[in-house]
Amino acid sequence: MALWGGRFSQAADTRFKQFNDSLRFDYRLAEQDITGSIAWSKALLSVGVLTQDEQSKLEDALLDLGKQVAENPQQILGSDAEDIHSWVEIQLIQRVGDLGKKLHTGRSRNDQVATDLKLWCKSQGVELLEHLDKLQQKLVKFARQQQDTVLPGYTHLQRAQPVTFSHWAMAYVEMFERDYSRLQDALSRVDVCPLGCGALAGTAYPMDRQQIAKDLGFRRATRNSLDSVSDRDHVVELISTASISMIHLSRMAEDLIFYNSGESAFLDLSDQVTSGSSLMPQKKNPDALELIRGKAGRVYGSLSGIMMTLKALPLAYNKDMQEDKEGLFDALDTWGDCLAMAELVLDDMNVHEETTTEAAKGGYSNATELADYLVAKGIPFREAHHIVGIAVVKAIEKGVPLEELSLAEFKELAPEIEDDVYPNLSLESTLAKRQALGGVAPEQVEHALTEAEVRLSKRNVKGLYVRSARMTDLDNIEEMVNYWSQAGENLPRPRPELVQAIGDFTVSEQAGKVTGCASLYLYDTGLAEIRSLGVNPGSQRVGQGRAMVQHLMKKAKKMEIEKVFVLTRVPEFFMKLGFSPTSKNMLPEKVMKDCDICPRQHACDEVALEFIIDNSTLIHKQNVA
Repeated sequence: MALWGGRFSQAADTRFKQFNDSLRFDYRLAEQDITGSIAWSKALLSVGVLTQDEQSKLEDALLDLGKQVAENPQQILGSDAEDIHSWVEIQLIQRVGDLGKKLHTGRSRNDQVATDLKLWCKSQGVELLEHLDKLQQKLVKFARQQQDTVLPGYTHLQRAQPVTFSHWAMAYVEMFERDYSRLQDALSRVDVCPLGCGALAGTAYPMDRQQIAKDLGFRRATRNSLDSVSDRDHVVELISTASISMIHLSRMAEDLIFYNSGESAFLDLSDQVTSGSSLMPQKKNPDALELIRGKAGRVYGSLSGIMMTLKALPLAYNKDMQEDKEGLFDALDTWGDCLAMAELVLDDMNVHEETTTEAAKGGYSNATELADYLVAKGIPFREAHHIVGIAVVKAIEKGVPLEELSLAEFKELAPEIEDDVYPNLSLESTLAKRQALGGVAPEQVEHALTEAEVRLSKRNVKGLYVRSARMTDLDNIEEMVNYWSQAGENLPRPRPELVQAIGDFTVSEQAGKVTGCASLYLYDTGLAEIRSLGVNPGSQRVGQGRAMVQHLMKKAKKMEIEKVFVLTRVPEFFMKLGFSPTSKNMLPEKVMKDCDICPRQHACDEVALEFIIDNSTLIHKQNVA
């Protein structure tokens, strides 16, 4: 069923339909479209288009559809719907009948897709920040292990000056730090909500767009309806950020390919990230790194494509803009895959320290030290540079390194040279002299490592802050508890009860806004329960639930509680955090307190799980992956 068929007297040609339809790729926006539709139903309620009962029915149906999609997103592709918006509307009408046809009142696919895409970008951006953080963590760990490993530094692929493998790794930490900062910056501009801008001129209904933005977890609403539906700067910015980061990944890959080659033999890559030859049994090819290097071009192509698509489009929406998604999806997927693969490559990488040290001694990489020595003796640098050049020629003719020239041979070039020249030409001296900030001296490398370790340890990858609740959080907590109790996920809690229990609650914040809550309820027997766990629908999938549960478990440990339990319909979530299944019969306190008032008591589908707390540390009875 087309959403626009009334104007047409003929059906679309099947070839046009195949050319026009976008469901085959925009099905990935299903979760975001459902989330946006729930927010829109609340907006329609606020202006009287929907009654409370109608809005509740729509929201329940959309939540149910969301669960179905989460279980099997691929099911969407079996439909012949035009796009994800059509699919969601068709599914909604099948569930609630003609009521489903009211949801699109005052809304256009133009502001709908713009909102969906920004929600997806926000969620994907958080995952990419995590990937960047993990790669930096792995590089810092590698650098810490390789502090004493000397490595030849190169310019023009010629040996230039000795560095350390640690210093090399920290160079890429700096590159990925800039990528992290760029991504954060781009995501800050994505964080504005276009919903309510209609096709191009805004909606005719007097709804509060700032409230819609808040409901969806955006910082604020957009300011101009024409710009809002035609803006794809965030697509360009995110692919551009990915492209710059892929440059860094590709350069790192090229370095490691070179270091792994038979000509260098500085390191061996793990069997887990290499492959063999179908003809030559001795081969071990660095395919993971070569694919990272190769996939960089793929991401650059997506950037060129979107810029060429947008460069001459008139305001506002044009069908050309449907081309924004495939390139964006592919570019960010590819970037994420390459970041994860680069992290894997660093595992079990075997560095040959003797080989790297010997290579660092070759190529006359201590020539600059000899020039600096001559400058210290009062010879101008340009003259010293010329003298050292002649010394290098002499050493090459003899087939020896600079430090093996005799003192007499040195004095032929510069009478100022004395026996004290030789300590200055050692690798240790060469490294130690680079004491300026950012240099390769051991003290400076240690400083860089320590600074990076502290910085990364303080980094909040998801922008989350978890804390104990305050009375000023009561409205937010009540709103979330009511939302999820209406959805059938939690038991309702009257406001007076929430006031009394405010000390039991933990909340999560994003950008200064309370977006999640959970409580630790203590029974008379000393047993504790995690309950009222909920996150704003527009702020999900950033780890808030996990962070709040971990916060409550630390609180339980401090209180010397021995066992914490939970009743849930998502046992997999809690099992990943260390909980294990138990019997409801082992929880008489819960049965007596809440089960009799539960609307699902005769058809309970919740699973009971428990966590046993050791006196000294949080140890679960089983090892949890």
